[in-house]
Amino acid sequence: MTVAAPPVEEWRGVAGEASDDVPADVSLLLRARSRRLLRLLLAPHRRRLWLLLAVILLENAAAMAGPYLVKVGIDSGIPPVARGGSARTLVVIVAMFLAATAAQAVLRRTFLVMTGEIGQRVLLDLRRRVFDHFQRLSLSFHESYTSGRVISRLTSDVDAINELLDTGLDGLVTAVLSVASIGVIILLLDLPLGLVTLLCFPLLLWLTRWFRRNSAAAYRRTREAVALVIVHFVESLGGIRAVHAFRREPLNQAIFEDVNDRYRKANERSFQLVAIYGPGIKILGNVTIAVVLLYGGSRAMNGDIQVGVLAAFLLYLRRFFEPMQELSQFYNSFQSAAAALEKLAGVLEDSPAVPEPVTPVDPPPSRGAVRFSGVRFGYRSGAVVLPALDLDIPAGQTVALVGSTGAGKTTVARLLARFYDPVAGEVTLDGVPLRSLSEERLRRAVVMVTQESFLFSGTVADNIAFGRPDASRADIEAAARAIGAHEFVQRLPDGYDTDVRKRGGRLSAGQRQLVAFARAFLADPAVLILDEATSSLDVPSERLVQHALRTILVDRTALIIAHRLSTVEIADRVLVLDAGRIVEDGPPADLVARTGAYADLHQAWLDSLV
Repeated sequence: MTVAAPPVEEWRGVAGEASDDVPADVSLLLRARSRRLLRLLLAPHRRRLWLLLAVILLENAAAMAGPYLVKVGIDSGIPPVARGGSARTLVVIVAMFLAATAAQAVLRRTFLVMTGEIGQRVLLDLRRRVFDHFQRLSLSFHESYTSGRVISRLTSDVDAINELLDTGLDGLVTAVLSVASIGVIILLLDLPLGLVTLLCFPLLLWLTRWFRRNSAAAYRRTREAVALVIVHFVESLGGIRAVHAFRREPLNQAIFEDVNDRYRKANERSFQLVAIYGPGIKILGNVTIAVVLLYGGSRAMNGDIQVGVLAAFLLYLRRFFEPMQELSQFYNSFQSAAAALEKLAGVLEDSPAVPEPVTPVDPPPSRGAVRFSGVRFGYRSGAVVLPALDLDIPAGQTVALVGSTGAGKTTVARLLARFYDPVAGEVTLDGVPLRSLSEERLRRAVVMVTQESFLFSGTVADNIAFGRPDASRADIEAAARAIGAHEFVQRLPDGYDTDVRKRGGRLSAGQRQLVAFARAFLADPAVLILDEATSSLDVPSERLVQHALRTILVDRTALIIAHRLSTVEIADRVLVLDAGRIVEDGPPADLVARTGAYADLHQAWLDSLV
């Protein structure tokens, strides 16, 4: 079966990667935010960086001393020996040359150790910052920013910076310092020869500028291409059940071939640029050395320049062009790291849509009274989900939200959990606006249990303790007993120490839900939100969960969203939503007795049981 791959631009739009594109000519904004991030990361290491600079300068001085000592040895050390005199001067110069070589080796080792330590500390801080920031960003960000892109930021982009710090930075710094030092030395050593050498500089600068401009764009495309590969790989395997169920494998393979080929082409373009720049620098260097040798040799024969000066000049020139050739390789890592740094800086400067209050209110322990006052909300500009919601929920009351898909039930729950903020109006808890509560205080007071009942890899006890990390084993078991999960946990191979595996795959849907309820019970919130908590359960599992619900809802405010009206029947009050408005409000028994939307829903539910 052959499936044509869709255009990658179309797929990228679906995957959400298009927003990650940056133009080839890096904007001032991208450069500024990259510099800000770099300064932030390097700030804690200022002293060590100054010490590192001193080591670099000393190492460079030791390296630059070599050719000059050769010059002194030829012009001042060899002539006395040739005339039958003492070799003392030559021995001293050779000893100085060996000492400079040894000093350079020691300083080079010190430099490498220090750059390694600083680099790894910077990467540790960077990974910590990125992970922490991703956790703090609002739900709206994570709904648009795919998991593959998140992984790309934390893996391939950080790895690109790591590669520069591990393999490229020391060579890059040494090469730049050597080029600058040699440029000054050759002018001081012999001005006419230095001026001849300068004739190659316009070509050298033009070639370097061309390489820099084109490689910047090429490596940015490389970072974008590898991000697409990771996004598709992660999302395909993350949804492997749907892939198998709908025979999506051929299409997924076709898309992967497309993005993978784009990545290959992006890398090939980068290598082509290096293949032009490196040999170009080498040819230019050899031509310059030949011209200097020809001109310097004629001057040496005429006695206008000493042989030692010419020899030192040629040695310096060789050292000048060798790092220039290596710069093409270092620039490879540098450009890749620069493109990665731009993306990481962009993520770190993305502020949460639901920010922490500047001066949070510290009210007494929450009772659970909830109020929506003129709340207006839409996920996108111009698309209103809740036009103007007014709702009072007294403390301790269990309220069920019902209505057709898209009526706004989950939106109400998300606003109460403050995953989003209203566009207008206000949501309060015990009279305090949610915007004024600290994140810690809000999460302690309001807990949400969703349909998926997400469990983390680890033991059953670990997952229950997620509701209160400082809970003792006795507290964990007491929570499980209270909601009726203790019996099935005891039957597991290792009881509470049984590993639930990825996403709780070792447990059934009902068991996962009971663990999630135990987690919520242990957290003991003032307000509990249940979003479709029983919709995916079979009848036996639902009965277990119904029993747990009656326990967990005691003495706390609850907001239940459910399509199954068996769950709704335990509520004190039912709200029927339609297009974001409350069209019916009352106890479930009263609403069933009337002729209205809830009575129709109840009858349809009864018919489905027949």
